[in-house]
Amino acid sequence: MTATLDTPVKTPTFRGVGTRRRITDLVATVMVTLAVLVALVPLLWVLLTAITKGLPALTSATWFTNSLSGLSASAPGGGIYHALVGTIMQGLVASVMSIPLGLFVAIYLVEYADRKSPLARLTTFMVDILSGVPSIVAALFIYALWITTFGFPKSGFAVSLALVLLMVPVVVRSTEEMLRIVPQDLREASYALGVPKWKTVVKIVLPTALPGIITGIMLALARVMGEAAPLLILVGYAPFINFDLFNGEMGTLPGVMVAEMSNPTEAGTNRIWGAALTLILLIALLNVVAKVVGHFSQIRTK
Repeated sequence: MTATLDTPVKTPTFRGVGTRRRITDLVATVMVTLAVLVALVPLLWVLLTAITKGLPALTSATWFTNSLSGLSASAPGGGIYHALVGTIMQGLVASVMSIPLGLFVAIYLVEYADRKSPLARLTTFMVDILSGVPSIVAALFIYALWITTFGFPKSGFAVSLALVLLMVPVVVRSTEEMLRIVPQDLREASYALGVPKWKTVVKIVLPTALPGIITGIMLALARVMGEAAPLLILVGYAPFINFDLFNGEMGTLPGVMVAEMSNPTEAGTNRIWGAALTLILLIALLNVVAKVVGHFSQIRTK
Protein backbone atom coordinates (compact mmCIF):
# COMPACT_ATOMS: atom_id res chain seq x y z
CA MET A 1 0.00 0.00 0.00
CA THR A 2 1.59 3.25 -1.11
CA ALA A 3 1.01 6.64 0.43
CA THR A 4 -0.60 9.32 -1.70
CA LEU A 5 -0.12 13.08 -1.57
CA ASP A 6 -3.28 13.42 0.51
CA THR A 7 -2.04 11.03 3.20
CA PRO A 8 -1.10 12.98 6.36
CA VAL A 9 2.51 12.58 7.45
CA LYS A 10 3.07 11.87 11.13
CA THR A 11 5.72 14.07 12.68
CA PRO A 12 7.63 12.93 15.78
CA THR A 13 6.74 14.62 19.06
CA PHE A 14 9.36 16.10 21.39
CA ARG A 15 7.10 16.53 24.38
CA GLY A 16 9.34 14.40 26.58
CA VAL A 17 12.50 16.16 25.45
CA GLY A 18 10.96 19.59 26.08
CA THR A 19 9.85 18.56 29.56
CA ARG A 20 13.32 17.29 30.46
CA ARG A 21 14.88 20.53 29.25
CA ARG A 22 12.49 22.63 31.31
CA ILE A 23 13.18 20.54 34.40
CA THR A 24 16.93 20.74 33.84
CA ASP A 25 16.72 24.49 33.34
CA LEU A 26 14.65 24.88 36.52
CA VAL A 27 17.08 22.76 38.56
CA ALA A 28 20.06 24.75 37.25
CA THR A 29 18.32 28.05 38.02
CA VAL A 30 17.52 26.95 41.57
CA MET A 31 21.08 25.72 42.18
CA VAL A 32 22.65 28.94 40.87
CA THR A 33 20.27 31.06 42.96
CA LEU A 34 21.05 29.04 46.08
CA ALA A 35 24.77 29.39 45.41
CA VAL A 36 24.41 33.16 45.17
CA LEU A 37 22.43 33.28 48.40
CA VAL A 38 24.98 31.10 50.20
CA ALA A 39 27.77 33.40 49.02
CA LEU A 40 25.88 36.54 50.05
CA VAL A 41 25.08 35.36 53.57
CA PRO A 42 28.64 35.60 55.02
CA LEU A 43 29.34 38.81 53.10
CA LEU A 44 26.22 40.51 54.42
CA TRP A 45 26.89 39.09 57.87
CA VAL A 46 30.41 40.57 57.96
CA LEU A 47 29.16 43.92 56.64
CA LEU A 48 26.27 44.07 59.12
CA THR A 49 28.55 43.16 62.02
CA ALA A 50 31.08 45.84 61.06
CA ILE A 51 28.35 48.45 60.73
CA THR A 52 26.60 47.68 64.01
CA LYS A 53 29.82 47.50 66.05
CA GLY A 54 31.79 50.21 64.24
CA LEU A 55 29.10 52.83 63.77
CA PRO A 56 29.30 54.17 67.37
CA ALA A 57 32.96 55.08 66.79
CA LEU A 58 32.22 56.80 63.49
CA THR A 59 29.49 58.93 65.02
CA SER A 60 32.06 60.53 67.33
CA ALA A 61 32.81 64.15 66.44
CA THR A 62 36.59 63.59 66.69
CA TRP A 63 36.85 60.29 64.82
CA PHE A 64 38.02 61.74 61.50
CA THR A 65 39.79 64.82 62.89
CA ASN A 66 41.88 63.57 65.84
CA SER A 67 44.51 60.91 66.42
CA LEU A 68 45.08 58.57 69.36
CA SER A 69 48.16 60.42 70.55
CA GLY A 70 48.27 60.91 74.33
CA LEU A 71 45.25 58.71 75.04
CA SER A 72 45.48 55.81 77.44
CA ALA A 73 44.22 52.36 76.50
CA SER A 74 40.94 52.75 78.36
CA ALA A 75 40.32 56.43 77.62
CA PRO A 76 37.36 57.07 75.31
CA GLY A 77 37.54 59.51 72.44
CA GLY A 78 40.34 60.08 69.99
CA GLY A 79 40.15 59.44 66.31
CA ILE A 80 41.50 57.67 63.26
CA TYR A 81 42.95 60.66 61.40
CA HIS A 82 46.56 59.49 61.68
CA ALA A 83 45.78 55.97 60.47
CA LEU A 84 43.59 57.17 57.60
CA VAL A 85 46.33 59.49 56.34
CA GLY A 86 48.97 56.75 56.62
CA THR A 87 46.84 54.23 54.72
CA ILE A 88 46.09 56.69 51.91
CA MET A 89 49.72 57.79 51.61
CA GLN A 90 51.05 54.23 51.39
CA GLY A 91 48.33 53.26 48.91
CA LEU A 92 48.99 56.27 46.69
CA VAL A 93 52.75 55.64 46.59
CA ALA A 94 52.17 51.98 45.76
CA SER A 95 49.72 52.98 43.01
CA VAL A 96 52.12 55.48 41.45
CA MET A 97 54.74 52.74 41.12
CA SER A 98 52.59 49.72 40.28
CA ILE A 99 49.97 51.13 37.87
CA PRO A 100 52.38 52.26 35.09
CA LEU A 101 54.44 49.08 35.50
CA GLY A 102 51.37 46.86 35.33
CA LEU A 103 49.95 48.71 32.32
CA PHE A 104 53.20 48.49 30.34
CA VAL A 105 53.59 44.79 31.07
CA ALA A 106 50.00 44.08 30.00
CA ILE A 107 50.39 46.13 26.81
CA TYR A 108 53.56 44.24 25.97
CA LEU A 109 51.93 40.85 26.50
CA VAL A 110 48.82 41.66 24.44
CA GLU A 111 49.99 44.04 21.73
CA TYR A 112 53.66 43.34 21.09
CA ALA A 113 54.81 39.99 22.41
CA ASP A 114 54.58 36.70 20.61
CA ARG A 115 52.84 34.28 22.96
CA LYS A 116 55.37 31.56 22.14
CA SER A 117 58.43 33.73 22.69
CA PRO A 118 60.61 32.91 25.72
CA LEU A 119 60.30 36.43 27.15
CA ALA A 120 56.49 36.40 26.95
CA ARG A 121 56.31 32.96 28.56
CA LEU A 122 58.71 34.01 31.32
CA THR A 123 56.74 37.21 31.98
CA THR A 124 53.43 35.35 32.15
CA PHE A 125 54.97 32.75 34.44
CA MET A 126 56.37 35.36 36.81
CA VAL A 127 53.05 37.23 36.92
CA ASP A 128 51.29 33.97 37.81
CA ILE A 129 53.79 33.34 40.61
CA LEU A 130 53.44 36.87 42.02
CA SER A 131 49.65 36.52 41.96
CA GLY A 132 49.88 33.74 44.54
CA VAL A 133 52.65 35.15 46.74
CA PRO A 134 51.43 35.75 50.32
CA SER A 135 51.78 39.27 51.66
CA ILE A 136 54.17 38.16 54.40
CA VAL A 137 56.57 36.74 51.78
CA ALA A 138 56.55 40.04 49.90
CA ALA A 139 57.22 41.86 53.17
CA LEU A 140 60.12 39.57 54.05
CA PHE A 141 61.64 40.09 50.60
CA ILE A 142 61.50 43.88 50.95
CA TYR A 143 62.93 43.57 54.47
CA ALA A 144 65.87 41.50 53.21
CA LEU A 145 66.51 43.75 50.20
CA TRP A 146 65.57 47.27 51.27
CA ILE A 147 66.41 47.20 54.98
CA THR A 148 69.03 44.47 55.47
CA THR A 149 70.97 44.77 52.18
CA PHE A 150 70.64 48.49 51.39
CA GLY A 151 70.52 49.58 55.03
CA PHE A 152 67.45 51.80 54.84
CA PRO A 153 65.36 52.16 58.02
CA LYS A 154 61.91 50.74 58.53
CA SER A 155 59.39 53.13 57.03
CA GLY A 156 56.08 53.54 55.29
CA PHE A 157 57.89 53.60 51.95
CA ALA A 158 59.13 50.07 52.56
CA VAL A 159 55.52 49.03 53.11
CA SER A 160 54.61 50.66 49.79
CA LEU A 161 57.31 48.63 48.05
CA ALA A 162 55.82 45.43 49.45
CA LEU A 163 52.37 46.53 48.32
CA VAL A 164 53.74 47.07 44.81
CA LEU A 165 54.70 43.40 44.63
CA LEU A 166 51.14 42.47 45.57
CA MET A 167 49.44 45.03 43.34
CA VAL A 168 51.35 44.64 40.07
CA PRO A 169 50.14 41.12 39.14
CA VAL A 170 46.50 42.11 39.74
CA VAL A 171 46.89 45.19 37.53
CA VAL A 172 48.63 43.14 34.84
CA ARG A 173 45.97 40.42 34.80
CA SER A 174 42.99 42.78 34.79
CA THR A 175 44.49 45.07 32.15
CA GLU A 176 45.48 42.11 30.00
CA GLU A 177 41.94 40.75 30.02
CA MET A 178 40.45 44.15 29.16
CA LEU A 179 42.86 44.65 26.25
CA ARG A 180 42.07 41.22 24.83
CA ILE A 181 38.35 41.93 24.60
CA VAL A 182 38.92 45.03 22.44
CA PRO A 183 37.77 44.01 18.91
CA GLN A 184 40.61 43.29 16.54
CA ASP A 185 38.70 45.14 13.81
CA LEU A 186 39.43 48.44 15.55
CA ARG A 187 43.16 47.78 15.40
CA GLU A 188 43.03 46.64 11.77
CA ALA A 189 41.01 49.71 10.75
CA SER A 190 43.57 51.95 12.40
CA TYR A 191 46.46 50.14 10.71
CA ALA A 192 44.70 50.43 7.36
CA LEU A 193 44.64 54.21 7.75
CA GLY A 194 48.39 54.23 8.26
CA VAL A 195 48.33 54.90 12.01
CA PRO A 196 51.44 53.58 13.81
CA LYS A 197 51.00 50.76 16.27
CA TRP A 198 51.95 52.79 19.34
CA LYS A 199 49.44 55.48 18.46
CA THR A 200 46.77 52.85 17.81
CA VAL A 201 47.34 51.46 21.30
CA VAL A 202 47.27 54.91 22.91
CA LYS A 203 44.40 56.45 20.95
CA ILE A 204 42.12 53.47 20.29
CA VAL A 205 42.88 50.37 22.33
CA LEU A 206 43.46 51.95 25.75
CA PRO A 207 40.47 54.34 25.64
CA THR A 208 38.20 51.47 24.62
CA ALA A 209 39.36 49.29 27.51
CA LEU A 210 39.73 52.16 30.01
CA PRO A 211 36.58 51.50 32.11
CA GLY A 212 37.60 47.90 32.79
CA ILE A 213 41.21 48.89 33.40
CA ILE A 214 40.19 51.47 36.01
CA THR A 215 37.97 48.93 37.75
CA GLY A 216 40.83 46.43 37.87
CA ILE A 217 43.18 49.04 39.29
CA MET A 218 40.72 49.93 42.04
CA LEU A 219 40.27 46.27 42.89
CA ALA A 220 44.04 45.85 43.13
CA LEU A 221 44.31 48.91 45.38
CA ALA A 222 41.48 47.66 47.58
CA ARG A 223 43.27 44.32 47.94
CA VAL A 224 46.52 45.80 49.21
CA MET A 225 45.16 48.54 51.48
CA GLY A 226 43.96 46.00 54.02
CA GLU A 227 47.18 44.02 54.27
CA ALA A 228 48.62 43.85 57.77
CA ALA A 229 51.71 41.64 57.35
CA PRO A 230 53.87 44.32 55.64
CA LEU A 231 52.98 46.75 58.42
CA LEU A 232 54.09 44.38 61.15
CA ILE A 233 57.44 43.63 59.49
CA LEU A 234 58.42 46.85 57.71
CA VAL A 235 57.16 49.66 59.95
CA GLY A 236 55.98 50.05 63.51
CA TYR A 237 52.63 51.44 64.54
CA ALA A 238 52.40 55.03 65.76
CA PRO A 239 49.26 56.52 67.38
CA PHE A 240 50.18 59.95 66.04
CA ILE A 241 50.36 61.52 62.59
CA ASN A 242 53.54 61.07 60.56
CA PHE A 243 53.83 62.55 57.07
CA ASP A 244 57.37 61.28 56.51
CA LEU A 245 57.17 58.08 54.46
CA PHE A 246 60.92 57.48 54.65
CA ASN A 247 61.48 57.62 58.38
CA GLY A 248 59.67 56.77 61.58
CA GLU A 249 56.69 54.70 62.57
CA MET A 250 53.35 55.31 60.89
CA GLY A 251 49.77 54.62 61.78
CA THR A 252 47.45 52.78 59.39
CA LEU A 253 43.94 51.37 59.61
CA PRO A 254 45.11 47.73 59.76
CA GLY A 255 47.78 48.81 62.22
CA VAL A 256 45.13 50.25 64.55
CA MET A 257 43.24 46.97 64.51
CA VAL A 258 46.38 44.94 65.25
CA ALA A 259 47.56 47.31 67.99
CA GLU A 260 44.18 47.46 69.73
CA MET A 261 43.77 43.67 69.74
CA SER A 262 45.76 43.60 72.98
CA ASN A 263 43.49 46.24 74.53
CA PRO A 264 40.70 44.42 76.42
CA THR A 265 38.78 47.59 77.30
CA GLU A 266 35.62 48.84 75.64
CA ALA A 267 37.55 51.72 74.09
CA GLY A 268 39.89 49.25 72.35
CA THR A 269 36.97 47.25 70.96
CA ASN A 270 35.34 50.41 69.63
CA ARG A 271 38.58 51.45 67.93
CA ILE A 272 38.99 48.04 66.30
CA TRP A 273 35.51 47.97 64.80
CA GLY A 274 35.65 51.66 63.95
CA ALA A 275 38.89 51.19 62.02
CA ALA A 276 37.43 48.15 60.26
CA LEU A 277 34.33 50.04 59.18
CA THR A 278 36.43 53.01 58.08
CA LEU A 279 38.55 50.73 55.91
CA ILE A 280 35.42 49.21 54.37
CA LEU A 281 34.02 52.66 53.62
CA LEU A 282 37.33 53.79 52.11
CA ILE A 283 37.44 50.78 49.79
CA ALA A 284 33.78 51.29 48.87
CA LEU A 285 34.51 54.94 48.08
CA LEU A 286 37.38 53.93 45.81
CA ASN A 287 35.13 51.52 43.94
CA VAL A 288 32.44 54.18 43.51
CA VAL A 289 35.04 56.61 42.15
CA ALA A 290 36.28 53.92 39.76
CA LYS A 291 32.74 53.28 38.51
CA VAL A 292 32.10 56.99 37.97
CA VAL A 293 35.42 57.57 36.18
CA GLY A 294 34.90 54.47 34.03
CA HIS A 295 31.36 55.58 33.15
CA PHE A 296 32.43 59.05 32.04
CA SER A 297 35.43 57.72 30.14
CA GLN A 298 33.16 55.28 28.31
CA ILE A 299 30.80 58.10 27.36
CA ARG A 300 33.74 60.16 26.12
CA THR A 301 35.02 57.39 23.86
CA LYS A 302 31.64 56.89 22.18
